[in-house]
Amino acid sequence: MGTPVWSHGGIVCTGETYKKVVKMTFAKGAALKDPSGLFNSSLEGNVRRAIDIHEGDKIDEEALKDLIRAAVALNLKDKSKPKPKPRRATSKRTG
Repeated sequence: MGTPVWSHGGIVCTGETYKKVVKMTFAKGAALKDPSGLFNSSLEGNVRRAIDIHEGDKIDEEALKDLIRAAVALNLKDKSKPKPKPRRATSKRTG
């Protein structure tokens, strides 16, 4: 069985189940504002952030929806940026 992946314009987040926790990992979580403090895992990384949900935890549904919307908006913003043109290789010939 694979890991569920939610995407829109790129990966929004993945869902992983473990014995004591369900983990939602946001691919670009470090670039998202999290005023409600939902991110509680993978905080040391440069790119991703995660939310560990334990049995019985209360989830701030509005804050989670806002975080998902922000992740989608970031993906779409990144898609609209012009891609850098590849550099042509230059050859330095000595003769």
